[in-house]
Amino acid sequence: MTLSVTNTLSGEREAFEVDDGEVLLYVCGLTVSDDAHLGHARAWVHADIIHRWLEYLGYDVRHVENVTDVNEKITARAGERDDWDTEADVARHFTADIFEDMRGLNLLRAEVYPRVSEHVPEIIDLVETLVDRGYAYESNGSVYFDVTQFESYGDLSNQELEELEAQGEPDERSEKRHPADFALWKADGVSESAVREHRKHEHEGALPTGQTWDSPWSDGRPGWHVECSAMSMTHLGETIDVHMGGRDLVFPHHENEIAQSEAATGEEFVRYWLHNGLLETEGEKMSSSLGNYWTVSDALEKLGVNVVRTFYAGAQYRTDQALSEDALEEAEERFERLQRAYETAVAAADSVDAVTKAEDEALRDAVEATRTEFEAAMNDDFNVREATAAILDLAAAVNRHVESNETYDYPGLRRSIETLETFGEGVLGLQFDAVDDGDATLAGELVELVLEIREQERQAGNYERADQLRDALDEAGIEVEDAPDGPTYRFE
Repeated sequence: MTLSVTNTLSGEREAFEVDDGEVLLYVCGLTVSDDAHLGHARAWVHADIIHRWLEYLGYDVRHVENVTDVNEKITARAGERDDWDTEADVARHFTADIFEDMRGLNLLRAEVYPRVSEHVPEIIDLVETLVDRGYAYESNGSVYFDVTQFESYGDLSNQELEELEAQGEPDERSEKRHPADFALWKADGVSESAVREHRKHEHEGALPTGQTWDSPWSDGRPGWHVECSAMSMTHLGETIDVHMGGRDLVFPHHENEIAQSEAATGEEFVRYWLHNGLLETEGEKMSSSLGNYWTVSDALEKLGVNVVRTFYAGAQYRTDQALSEDALEEAEERFERLQRAYETAVAAADSVDAVTKAEDEALRDAVEATRTEFEAAMNDDFNVREATAAILDLAAAVNRHVESNETYDYPGLRRSIETLETFGEGVLGLQFDAVDDGDATLAGELVELVLEIREQERQAGNYERADQLRDALDEAGIEVEDAPDGPTYRFE
């Protein structure tokens, strides 16, 4: 069975075909104005699983995911902490956090993570091209895309131009030719009204306005939509194979990306648009603005990466998914079944009771059935829910084999282990050999206790004893670094 995907642009299931074995994948990344939450992580993990599956199929995947570090929401948080003097300070803080979250979720690294702030020259070049080609116009130092000039505008979101609502802030409307025209370049900095709208704290003195850049039209800032077009074309070229993002980005963000990109190049912008469903909690979309979110870092600390990823694997990427205690408990139980089966298979295969000539046709058939069913499910528009069910069937077969036999089918067990590793770890991104999350938490608590005792010894002047404790931690593979606000550590 060949891979087929649901293309948002056509609204149909299509065979996935690329010309040269290389897949150009662009994922809309975060606006780094707050902590990443589990709604963001759902999009990340599904993009990661899709990346992994494409590599399993033999494609060379060039994965690019942007970081939006220029935005009024970021500007509004400047001054909220003593070390957040500017928009750039806020962005740097949350960018560091999301990279840590990504590593904690065991995501494959993208080829690059382009940031808006480092691509302003490319953005200005793209806007100039659109102006020169008659698709954009300058008004009071700002530049707007003229939606009436792009014949296919509205195709992605299945809307007619005359039915579209106005885009942008109210103060833009007098500058635009058509209410649906959208900003490519905005004169000046962030307006006071926009800062106040997104402000999360009291502020004394002048409100921040954010960074501005010189351009042919004004000293100003790029519009949101043009940023992704400029970054994707810089790193992946004029036409990309797969563009991913949340369903809530179809309009206006992705609709506008198509218009400005194809107007500038005359080429198809994206071959396959894949949009993931939303994560819901108590019937509402999980959102930073609604405040109904659970941060990625807190979830990883409480649940561990394996439970989080197994939870996401409980629903296909295109569907919405509900977050609940019951759903998380089910995910924990599913992962534990896989983990126990993997450990059982490894222990049995490595035991003296695993022999060459023992042959369990039921186990071997289960392995082949799992491989067939897993591949069919993933090729069916990345149906990760059915793929997970397939390897759970293999887990049950492994347990039956070990429980029912005094001697074990070594070739069957070896093939079972390979299948669990290839699909469970390689595709779903689980970590069967990782330190148990509970053990890791306990280890951290013990290290902190030793550091507390060490600090007491230092304060008492017992420096030799304090050094001995540090040396003992170092021998255990724990690197300690002393800092003005207290020691930090990391496992080597």
